[in-house]
This record gives sequence, structure tokens and C-alpha cells, in this order.
Amino acid sequence: MKRQDFAHTTVLLNEAVEQLALIDEGCYVDGTFGRGGHSQLILSQLGAKGQLIGFDKDPLAINTGLLLAKENTRFSIIQNSFANMKAELEKRNLEGCVSGVLLDLGVSSPQLDDASRGFSFTHEGPLDMRMNPDIGMSAKDWIATATVDEISRVLKEYGEERFARRMAQAIVARREIKPFETTLDLAEVIAVANPAWEKGKNPATRAFQAIRIHINNELGDLEKGLEAAVDVLAVGGRLVVISFHSLEDRIVKQFMRKQVKGEADQLPRDLPIQVTPFDPRLRVIGKPIYASEQEVKLNPRSRSAVLRVAEKLR
Repeated sequence: MKRQDFAHTTVLLNEAVEQLALIDEGCYVDGTFGRGGHSQLILSQLGAKGQLIGFDKDPLAINTGLLLAKENTRFSIIQNSFANMKAELEKRNLEGCVSGVLLDLGVSSPQLDDASRGFSFTHEGPLDMRMNPDIGMSAKDWIATATVDEISRVLKEYGEERFARRMAQAIVARREIKPFETTLDLAEVIAVANPAWEKGKNPATRAFQAIRIHINNELGDLEKGLEAAVDVLAVGGRLVVISFHSLEDRIVKQFMRKQVKGEADQLPRDLPIQVTPFDPRLRVIGKPIYASEQEVKLNPRSRSAVLRVAEKLR
């Protein structure tokens, strides 16, 4: 199968774009362009003077974005993490002028399904896992050098893996005999070290998620990106975030809650002072949105998706 043949079904497509509350002449940011599902729908609803800026680290996503930019002058694509959107928009004099930011977190289907990208624990491929294969340390290099303590911490914190230390010890013991080269090689060692396989779930699922998150600094980028999004938004602009696992969603939920409480959230709970002088930066819009039963049937990967929305107040 050729790389361009890997399809991607955009999760919560209509719901996410609807929650942006598009303005005809607004400026919007798609912080996780992927294969452009959300971007194309946004462009179809923007006016002639509207503007959409996409961000992505993946070179293949950038290629798709460049093609879209040729077809539609209202769109431009930037190869960078959404964590750096503030600096990129400052260069373009757009800080504080954005009407909406959309972040669709996690890994796209083409990245998961293309074994050559090194994300899959069910198909043989190089042990890479980088969103941008040209930058940073690969999973192979990290596995070859990390200590038992470091591997165990990553598997426990980012994968919520119960048997993190047992797996880490197995990985280090095995690499002393033979270095890891492929995804299946690593997945097999992890599977043997996992004494309690979850029904219907590959025993390497949590560990691979954890290593991917670590290699790409996904949670660090998310924390920085949420702050940047609020900074670039205009008053009344919306932040729309789709999360796919509990660690991401927890960060998004806590961030929004903190911004809703404003500076008062920094004060000790027992301090005898009124909350009213401290203006919140955001207000939460509605309740979390989940994929419908029909969408989950058509795209099982949407099962864990959670969409949260907030609006900038100041």
C-alpha cells in the first residue's frame, strides 16, 4: 500500500466545526491539520475574506496542506507544533486576532496505519514514533539508552501501565543481548512481560502510547499550546479541543477550569477574600461532547474522543 492510500476519518468533524461558531471574515487556527478534514469543512463555511492557518509537525501532513494552500488562498500551513503558535502568529501580526483555535489531539489514522512510521504494535516497522521523523530522538534510540527507572516512569505516567517496572526491566535485559530494531520486536517483549492481558486490547497498547507521548512531548506541547491558544484568541474567540485519552482530557479540563476561576485559582482556599475582583479569562461552553453511536460504529477510534469548548472573555 502506498503512503497516500492511507485514509483518515476525521472524528467529531461537524461537531467541532459547529462549536467554533464561525464568522465569515474570521481568522482561525487548525492546530493539528492532519489530512485536512476539519480544515476543509472550515474553509467551506468561511467567507471570501476569512483566513485559516494550519499547523502540523508531520512532513506528509504538510505536503497535503501545501496542496490545499495552492487550491485555496485563504489557507496557509506551517510546519511546527501548535505549542509554538503564539510565536508564529506574532510574526504575522495576528496575536489576539484569532476567532477560533481547534486542536484535534492524538495520532492520525495514516500515522497509525502506515507501519513505516513506527507507531504500530501490530505491524512490522522501524521503531521510530516521531511525528516529524527529521527532528528529535527516535523510539529506537531512546529505548537503547534509557534507564530502567526512566522507562518505568514513562510507561507508568503516560501509559498508566500497572506493570511498568516489570516491562522496563524486560526491555533493558533484552537490549543487553540484542538491540531493538522494529516495532513488533519491542511489542513481543512487552507482551511477555505483561502478566494480565486486557480482553480485546493488545498487551503493548499502553506501553506504545506512553513511548509515543514521551518521544513527541505530546503532553508538554498540549500544556504550552493551550496557553498559546488563549493568548492568540480575540475576545469572544473559541477554543475547541478533542482529546482521545484520559491524560490529555485531564489537562484540557483542568486548564479550562483554572482559566474560568482566573487569578483566584492561585489563592489558598481558606484565604478570606472575595473572588469577584479576579476576572476569569475563559468561560466553558456547554458540556463535553462525545461521538454518537453511529460514528463509533463507523469509526471505532472515535469511541474515546471527548470534545471540550471554551470562549475567551478577556
